[in-house]
Amino acid sequence: MRTGFEETLAARISRILADRIVAGEIDPGEWLRQDYIAEEFGASHVPVREAFRRLEAQGLVTSEPRKGVRVTAFDLPQVKEVAELRAALEELALRHAAPHLTPAILQAAEEAIRAGDISDDVRSWEEANRHFHQLILTPCAMPRLLAAIDDLHAASARFLFAAWQSNWEKQTDHDHRVILAALRKGEIDRACATLARHVRRIGRRGLPSPRGQQREAFIIVG
Repeated sequence: MRTGFEETLAARISRILADRIVAGEIDPGEWLRQDYIAEEFGASHVPVREAFRRLEAQGLVTSEPRKGVRVTAFDLPQVKEVAELRAALEELALRHAAPHLTPAILQAAEEAIRAGDISDDVRSWEEANRHFHQLILTPCAMPRLLAAIDDLHAASARFLFAAWQSNWEKQTDHDHRVILAALRKGEIDRACATLARHVRRIGRRGLPSPRGQQREAFIIVG
């Protein structure tokens, strides 16, 4: 039986490792060494294995029998899958959240849009973008749905950071403003349709490879 301490430690280990994977500090395909991680966190192997299971459930790592656990690589089909899932789940959440959106929540959402517009780096832009989505979706009061959406946002952030590790260009999110305006007018169908279209949009960016050639990185735009 796992103790409460081990479960708490497992959650902490998985959160920190997830942040590193999402930020690109651990490369796709890299092995996660159980011994090293246990030593880093001063933990036994039990919470580390639990952390690996959590990361696998989020799609961030893959367990390979008799080999270990490695960071999951991603490609265009995976990016498309995340975009489609986000579109379906976020539209559902917004329909349930819309009746409970107060003027204060909508004002906070507007401030999140402004924060994204002035962001000087990819991490602060992603935080502002995620905050906007959380503000308008959380009032749905469906914790399992929101947890699934949160995992998908983590995957989206990983694609984003992979494409924008350097040379960040400021982004202006017009869709967010359209969604916010529709919500303020009570145009729920329009807000939901715009949100679904928004998170389905996939961008591509050419990046130099270590050999000086170009490779493409795919991102979910919103």
